[in-house]
Amino acid sequence: MTSAIDIVGVSKHYGPLTALDDVSFSVMPGEFFALLGPNGAGKTTLISAMAGLSRQDSGAIRIMGHDTVRDFRDARMTLGVVPQELVFDPFFTVRETLIFQSGYFGLKNNGAWVDELLFKLGLTEKANANMRALSGGMKRRVMVAQALVHRPPVIVLDEPTAGVDVELRQSLWDFIQELNRAGHTIVLTTHYLEEAETLCNRIAMLKRGRLVALEPKEKLLSQSGAREIALKLSGPLPTALESLKTREEDGRQILRLAELSTLEGVLATVREAGLEIRELAIVEVDLEQVFVAMMRGGRTA
Repeated sequence: MTSAIDIVGVSKHYGPLTALDDVSFSVMPGEFFALLGPNGAGKTTLISAMAGLSRQDSGAIRIMGHDTVRDFRDARMTLGVVPQELVFDPFFTVRETLIFQSGYFGLKNNGAWVDELLFKLGLTEKANANMRALSGGMKRRVMVAQALVHRPPVIVLDEPTAGVDVELRQSLWDFIQELNRAGHTIVLTTHYLEEAETLCNRIAMLKRGRLVALEPKEKLLSQSGAREIALKLSGPLPTALESLKTREEDGRQILRLAELSTLEGVLATVREAGLEIRELAIVEVDLEQVFVAMMRGGRTA
């Protein structure tokens, strides 16, 4: 099966700065894929190279089998990108913006699909409004519609919900999930890690231009050896356990264990102190914890 995206040994330098350092990974058709990393990790640089806005110094990028340098026209036709920045022509209405965008891809008589995009993204009532009159959230909806106007099989969302309200965020994800179920490949970058954890099947992490993780979500979450437990006791936490305490929440002591197998020793210490355990729960590891640990330490994928 041809990959939806192939990134092969991609490097990019800006003078002495290495933005991408030999990055390689593939995204399969129909995946909902997360590309995560802190600011400056290289995510937007990689997306710019995928979209043809910049060219990598070495390596190759293929979108649905089309090389972004040698076969750039077909590569562009298969890719839709929603950028971070709000970029728009202030002299066009919403509908005109989408009709002109259709023309850039050589599409005629695209009105029915434009109308469907307007409806799906809650823009129908704003169809004839000037772009400069829209709120920031509405402008971002138009940018999503622009990225989809040529029906690309691969969609890249670069921080699509930054600064938008909860209602827009939910409606946007409902629509994007609908596209994914219909077979579209989705690549998401976001600083809202709960979005990536909820939506994505596989996750890549970049740090200083290098790939430090590339795993299915479940495997990535399960690889964290350390675990946290929540204890509610009949008295103060024994002194011997104070070094394990990370915080207190709702009267529960949160302890971090190097391995879950050390739990029995913790319970034995509690019993020896003559305390009653009123509540015990294992705190599930979330993607944010894994991400923070990876960025602090990191490993090469």
